Amino acid sequence: MRPVRVEHVMGTAVGVDLRDPGVPERALDAFFAWLREVDARFSTHRADSEISRIGAGELAPEEAHPDVREVLALCEEVHRRSGGLFSVGRPGGGLDPSALVKGWSGEHGARLLEDAGARNLCINAGGDVLARGEPEPGRAWRVGIRHPEIAGRVAAVLAVRDLAVATSGAYERGSHILDPRSGRPPCALLSMTVVGPSLTLADAYSTAAFVMGGDGVSWIGGIPGYEAFAVTSDRRAVSTEGCRRLRVQDIGT
Repeated sequence: MRPVRVEHVMGTAVGVDLRDPGVPERALDAFFAWLREVDARFSTHRADSEISRIGAGELAPEEAHPDVREVLALCEEVHRRSGGLFSVGRPGGGLDPSALVKGWSGEHGARLLEDAGARNLCINAGGDVLARGEPEPGRAWRVGIRHPEIAGRVAAVLAVRDLAVATSGAYERGSHILDPRSGRPPCALLSMTVVGPSLTLADAYSTAAFVMGGDGVSWIGGIPGYEAFAVTSDRRAVSTEGCRRLRVQDIGT
């Protein structure tokens, strides 16, 4: 039987599906241990996490763990690329880089599995997916984009190889994404999905593009290697040309 494991970590269910024989179980142990380490360092729900201590002024960013410094630098890069619409500031103060951390941790964790011999694998971290290789020779991984209003249904299915798929919306955690210009939740889109080579950037870009609303799809389309699929508030599906080529199934939005 192929190794498949699901654990609850970082506030969500994370699943790993390995399709290569001979990958040792300890590689999966290391993967989930890494996610727990990330959670301890970046959790906004723990007062003793480094990110909470930085937000509270108890720890200088330059004194934080190198992983924290790397993540904050990446967040600043996406903030700049998005014209300030990707923000880690929280209402009332504090820091929340969660919109990048989940993808970043999954991407780094995949390297642990690859170092152990995994070449064909799929990681699903709360709906953000990193697919490497193929589930079987000649077949792409099928990744469903969740319908933003009807649980258990999908808005589209993508066929991907060596790509990441990340979706932002308000359907799971409520209106947790805020427009930094107004301090209010964006309302133009129900969901925004970004496809590209990096799960770190796909995760962060999907948040920024969700805030952008109607301009988000075209913004993603202008980033080399990245594609977008969005469901608008009036229930229309809008996507880049590259994403349309990846779609193998559409179920009415």
